[in-house]
Amino acid sequence: DAYGPSTDTDPDGFRNRPRYLNSGTVMGPVKDVRAIYGVAVEKVEKENRGIIGDQFVFAEIFGEQEYQRETQRLSTQGTGGRWYEWLSNALGASDSPLAANQTINNMTVIPGRRYEFGIGLDYTSEMFQTMTHSANDIKFLTYNDTTVFSDIMAQHPNLKAFPSVPPMDIQYAHGPLWYSSPGNHSSDSEDRILLPHSNKLDNLPERLDWFEVPLGTNLYAGTIPSLLHINGDKSPLDDWWPSMWYHPYGRALVRRFIRSTQTRQAARAAAAGGQTWWDMRGGRGGVWTDTGSWMSWGEVCKKTEDDVFQDGKGKWGMEEGSRKVTNSFGMVVIADEDEDE
Repeated sequence: DAYGPSTDTDPDGFRNRPRYLNSGTVMGPVKDVRAIYGVAVEKVEKENRGIIGDQFVFAEIFGEQEYQRETQRLSTQGTGGRWYEWLSNALGASDSPLAANQTINNMTVIPGRRYEFGIGLDYTSEMFQTMTHSANDIKFLTYNDTTVFSDIMAQHPNLKAFPSVPPMDIQYAHGPLWYSSPGNHSSDSEDRILLPHSNKLDNLPERLDWFEVPLGTNLYAGTIPSLLHINGDKSPLDDWWPSMWYHPYGRALVRRFIRSTQTRQAARAAAAGGQTWWDMRGGRGGVWTDTGSWMSWGEVCKKTEDDVFQDGKGKWGMEEGSRKVTNSFGMVVIADEDEDE
């Protein structure tokens, strides 16, 4: 009863708990994800399933996996388990998706075809928060401001409880700005030419913890999603962007990231072990195109400073005066207005 008496019975879906796959957010090892997409392509090209949409294709793959899992579970039950399943089925209380009180689509099992892909759903929105019918579930909380809690309870009377502190993994994580480099003060001429350190632009708080920044919180699940997937109504894009914890420090964070080095990160990853891949072509704060060309942040996001940073400090790279700058690949990335029109 997370939403009160109407939980899971709201015909418009706003008070229904999340339980469905969304194809817009995926995370996993490349090998495993590639296998899933390979089956999806096969369904589109050979079975003409694409006309129904990508959501259906991936939901069908997940449904087939769960069907096979449940079939295997039922077939390997002992006597006690089979009796309990029979009784639950007879009383109409079975949770099994194959129970008599459940309506499912018929599935034709093809011998030799793979159905197990290790797909799991993020039911508590710890990683991905899809926003369709869920925008009202999210509130940006600054956890050291306890005055907001009474207001939340007044606005959401069905809340049984909501987090008064961030989850433990966030409490014990490095602070929000731990990764940002203190700035590049090296004597290397190329570093100083690309983005010289600026006391005006590069200042960040010396100390900042997660209790002091606004965090998008799912009030009903008690989680802080790592990613907000704005599907459906797009109005939260403009409303929530200034609420992101990093927004007040956006320009300084981008500048410091571009000047930062991967050396410390690479050394830490090597010591910890695991699979970490590095782009040996270099480049920080930009993208490599499909033609092998490097595009810096200033090129990709040219003239979007007012929308992205909203800090009134002007055009990227020209905040402290007009100048021309080329990147380490010889391309002009910052120029006077009359040169980049």
